[in-house]
Amino acid sequence: MNIRILAINPGSTSTKIAVFEENQPIFAKTLRHSREEIAAFSRVADQYAFRKQIITEQLKEADIDLNSIHAIVGRGGLLKPIPSGVYAVNDRMKQDLIQATYGEHASNLGGLIADDIAQSLPNTKAFITNPVVVDELSDLARIAGHPLFERKSIFHALNQKAVAESHCRSVMKRYEDLNLIVIHLGGGISVGAHCKGKVIDVNQALDGEGPFTPERSGTLPCSDLVSLCFSGKYTQKEIKKMISGEGGMVAYLGTNSAYDVEQRVLNGDAKAKLILEAMAYQVAKSVGAMVTVLRSEVDGILITGGIAHSKLFVNQIIERIYKLGPVHVYPGEDEMRALAENGLRVIRGEILVKEYA
Repeated sequence: MNIRILAINPGSTSTKIAVFEENQPIFAKTLRHSREEIAAFSRVADQYAFRKQIITEQLKEADIDLNSIHAIVGRGGLLKPIPSGVYAVNDRMKQDLIQATYGEHASNLGGLIADDIAQSLPNTKAFITNPVVVDELSDLARIAGHPLFERKSIFHALNQKAVAESHCRSVMKRYEDLNLIVIHLGGGISVGAHCKGKVIDVNQALDGEGPFTPERSGTLPCSDLVSLCFSGKYTQKEIKKMISGEGGMVAYLGTNSAYDVEQRVLNGDAKAKLILEAMAYQVAKSVGAMVTVLRSEVDGILITGGIAHSKLFVNQIIERIYKLGPVHVYPGEDEMRALAENGLRVIRGEILVKEYA
């Protein structure tokens, strides 16, 4: 019997689901949730029964028998820092996700929904894989500059790892043998230094570091930010929104759509041209920094994520970094396949399941 994996990827106003049979998708759908529906819940964790019901209804409508599912893999959420890999959903993990011990985020629902469905099935197990909190930083990378602060690893681990491993297979090399720089271009932007299978340095892409993005401000001038915080003009919530959600292109141009900005550039909008190029400039600077992390031994620079579909933007990055290492572009992000493939590898016994403790 072919192995079937159910992948679940919750977003703020949507839930992506997909069923894979071996390596082939046999069903995929994005379930949309209105802001009114989401607003009915005071906490993210309270949504999981609501979202679970919609998922099971859609699977039933698609004639997918839940008893045919061998594993359910949810998008990992905000947990304590952990090494990369596949983790069984256990009581400790569920407690941290329900209580939002490390932060509220829609991805926290992935493990909760996966486990809730799996509990009703006799031979199905629930997992998460490569959540955003994957932490493989070197000791040097953790030093922030003052003992009250420490640099954190929060980035697009699922897609970065999946693209890196896929690239290695395409060039018939082992991920553990290569030095790669992976650039994820989306609503958030992360640039990671992958050294022999571990991401030893990466910008904290959730809200704090690196290039500005379509909706995040990235690294800001510290002194000016402190002055703004104590100016009395803004609340803490408003400043956090400036940093993540209403920063970057949204603040400069009023949109978080890189496609719309590109069209404005092509139509002669000088300000849009400047901001788009500035974002590419900052991404390229981050790549240069990661080259030094890898001691200039770079086997490949991989560009991925939704904005990687923009040839205009990607070319602005490439023209600044092409001498630093071979550049490969993998547009888009196939996170559902990455979730399913890791579940398949577990069922096949190709990788060991880790315990969250």
